[in-house]
Amino acid sequence: MSASRKSKVAYFYDSEFSTFYFGQNHPMKPHRLTMTHQLVLGYDLQQHMDVFRAVKAQPMQLGQFHSADYIDLLSVVTPDNQAEHAAAMQRHNFNEDCPVFDGLFEYCRLYAGASIQGAVRLNHGLCDTAINWSGGLHHAKKGEASGFCYVNDLVLAILELLKYHARVLYLDIDIHHGDGVEEAFYLSDRVMTVSFHKYGDYFFPGTGDLKDIGEQRGRYYTLNVPLKDGTDDRTFHALFKPIMAKVMEAFQPGAVVMQCGADSLANDRLGCFNLSMRGHGEAVSFMKSFGVPMLVTGGGGYTKHNVARCWTYETALLVDQNVSEVLPETHYHEYFAPDYCLNVAAHRVGEDSNKKDHVEKMRIEVLENLRHLAHAPGHVEKMRIEVLENLRHLAHAPGVQFHEVAPDAMLPDYELPDVTGQAGEAGAAGAFMERIGKFAHEHGIIKPAEFYANDRDHWGD
Repeated sequence: MSASRKSKVAYFYDSEFSTFYFGQNHPMKPHRLTMTHQLVLGYDLQQHMDVFRAVKAQPMQLGQFHSADYIDLLSVVTPDNQAEHAAAMQRHNFNEDCPVFDGLFEYCRLYAGASIQGAVRLNHGLCDTAINWSGGLHHAKKGEASGFCYVNDLVLAILELLKYHARVLYLDIDIHHGDGVEEAFYLSDRVMTVSFHKYGDYFFPGTGDLKDIGEQRGRYYTLNVPLKDGTDDRTFHALFKPIMAKVMEAFQPGAVVMQCGADSLANDRLGCFNLSMRGHGEAVSFMKSFGVPMLVTGGGGYTKHNVARCWTYETALLVDQNVSEVLPETHYHEYFAPDYCLNVAAHRVGEDSNKKDHVEKMRIEVLENLRHLAHAPGHVEKMRIEVLENLRHLAHAPGVQFHEVAPDAMLPDYELPDVTGQAGEAGAAGAFMERIGKFAHEHGIIKPAEFYANDRDHWGD
């Protein structure tokens, strides 16, 4: 993308998100999406992007990744009939984290559809950046719900992007490890997954060790950066910027999918990091600077007024707009009391538990793993040079000896049988024409559409 050209942004939302409710004591609140959208409108950011209503994904689209029996269960289970599906629910990991609620399947179709739409628009060059804050549900597995996630919209979007791009980068800055996406592409060299997350102390989901680097063809195409409690802006970006700069250089993706879970912010209800809103947004700006088509999604985030602040701020960054620190008045203005400010500041309640020497050691190890990818794009270049070298031997167009030119291909002439005055004239002529018709069909001379019931059928009257 040219630096002088303003990037084109597509934004997906649907007011139906405000109707979904996980339950009174459940930390996941889809209402945060409505709060975010109201701030986006309050800042007039919609004037700088194309806004689309999310189109629900069809079950067949969800089945591009998820198993058929799992999709079938999602489509039929409700709070009223869940007792009838108890065995299937247990098999597919429905529990307190992943409850059945009214409109569950419509919710899944809606957020997944928005991510797929965003990927399609990126594929066709209709936008440079696609934003779907309702997406980013990275824990869902092929046949299981997990960690508040039912359908993995990220995997579905990546599969869509792979139709047009040789390599796709998945980047996750949620405090929880992006295990569902990593698992889906663990053996692939066309998708690189990179996750910066809290690891250890039995923190969910318990995966994402530094030593998990992929297997088989996907070896070294998985990168995990496990962090400790209290990770602040300085520690985060001491790792994030050099690692992601090297990833972009070595892997050279055709598209990026970035999951921007806001539970890595300070003061999150379920989180333990100490990132400020500006530090979180700096990661988005850094990835935007590479000018690669990018799908940006939401994810975790359980202090909903801070989630709304963060994703509104990052929307402003993606459309290159400066916004006021004073929040615009919306229907949810009181949620942002007492300061009514945009910023989410880091706190000093807990110190950063990441020691400097450990951070430096981890940075070196991750960059060393990336060294194995230095040949990936080079292989394409090597192949290009070899093909061009072979073509060098064709410096002169090959000559052709003079020879008699054969006549144009024609349907062989047939002599019609003389059936005049003979009984069964119509039958004999009809059988003959049937044979010619069969020959023409078999040799591609006449197509079925070229036949007419009578001579007037092609006149159009």
